[in-house]
Amino acid sequence: MRDAFTLAFVFISPIVALYAVFGLVMQAAGPAGWWAFAIVLVLQLLIALSLGVLVSRWPFQGGSYQWARRLVGENYGWAAGWAYIWTIVIVIASNAYAIASFIPPLLSIPEFTLPEHILVALGILVLTTGLNLIGPVVLKILTRLSLAAEVIGSIVLATVLLIWHREQPFDILFTSGGAADGDYLWGGFILAIGFVGFGFAGFETVCSMAEEIENPEKNLPKAIVGALATIGIVVLYSSLALVLSTPDFGAVIAGAIVDPAANNITEALGPGIAQPFFALVIIGFAASMLTAQTSISRVIWSFSRDGVLPASKFLSKLSNKHRTPNRAIIVVGLLAVVITLLAFSEQVYATLIAAAAGGFFVTMGLVVVALLVRIVSKKWHHGPFTLGAFTLPVVIGAAGWIIFEIINLAWPRNPGDELPWYVSWSVPIGLAGIALVGLLVWLSVRDRIRNVNQDLHEHHEIAGEEDSQTTGYIAAPK
Repeated sequence: MRDAFTLAFVFISPIVALYAVFGLVMQAAGPAGWWAFAIVLVLQLLIALSLGVLVSRWPFQGGSYQWARRLVGENYGWAAGWAYIWTIVIVIASNAYAIASFIPPLLSIPEFTLPEHILVALGILVLTTGLNLIGPVVLKILTRLSLAAEVIGSIVLATVLLIWHREQPFDILFTSGGAADGDYLWGGFILAIGFVGFGFAGFETVCSMAEEIENPEKNLPKAIVGALATIGIVVLYSSLALVLSTPDFGAVIAGAIVDPAANNITEALGPGIAQPFFALVIIGFAASMLTAQTSISRVIWSFSRDGVLPASKFLSKLSNKHRTPNRAIIVVGLLAVVITLLAFSEQVYATLIAAAAGGFFVTMGLVVVALLVRIVSKKWHHGPFTLGAFTLPVVIGAAGWIIFEIINLAWPRNPGDELPWYVSWSVPIGLAGIALVGLLVWLSVRDRIRNVNQDLHEHHEIAGEEDSQTTGYIAAPK
């Protein structure tokens, strides 16, 4: 249970959940954007509870891929897993870009130009991939450092800001600060909700490593719900401190202050104290990146174990020393490099965040809606973790929230000449691109998909029978 909770906690990470989106939320919705964190936390918990129900019954390596194929069928499961792979790859690319943004204040050097920023992000991707190839010990060390960084960088810092550096009254939380220029609800606050959806996504990634967790059918549901709730509380506290310590919201909303979190901390504590904080932020993002890469490499390995990816035989090989899918880890790193290059624009970070959040909700939508259909048709049989009579309303709520958020993220907010059209439509374009490439790959492996593990797949006729676990094992990180 402890390992599952730690991995889920480190992937979302209060530092990543907050500092990845705080500037975007404040620019979109102003001080009242703080309420977006509270609203999204509650709604994300509905998804976490729904996924807890799923992983309790099917605690297999591959997460959403394994759930979807058992809920509906092999092709449906393949589509869900394919979308999820690309979602986490985009998350990894966005984390690399975020880390690069904290290097100049850490080293007291001028901000990177856009080409420099992209180049540094690519270097970070290469470095983290190399660290992941060393073995599980690196992830173990980074998770421990990340937990320490969370305590200092989130809770302690927030307390200092609230007690000694508060610049705003509490009632500013009910004001927009001039954000959204007359279109506050849709163009401001609901847009902020979309960004926060990214911050509170990723709790389910540990489920992709289910076969490496002790008693996963019992421990994983508790881990993902507990990690999300804990992180949510920390983020609410830390974001409150950042909002109330912001001296000039006009400059933030106008874009004169691009990173209000870093600016607040530097202004309040001085560069001498702020620099170690930036190091803590980098540790938090780096641990999240390694956890994400580790997790999604298991999804690729799960696909390859079933023989439903091109070069499956090559990708399914495990390293001799640690029994980890190093070839899949390298592929994930290369794909993240490609995504970083494709996202090259002045709005690269917002584009990556929106695309990653869109991918997350599409993937979760595929499994949650399928679960809802199973429950309504009375073909669902729960595992050790169950919500009892609350299962149906929770899953309905989760499905409704997912559909709303997909529309919210995909809808263009910058018509006209404010941004290039491809930036405004980046989420639909990105999802369409992933779907098109997926279709081409699916056509090349569909015969193998049709024939894979038929014995797992009798649930359409025998709805309540337990699925037998597929073979194969990856040693858990030591």
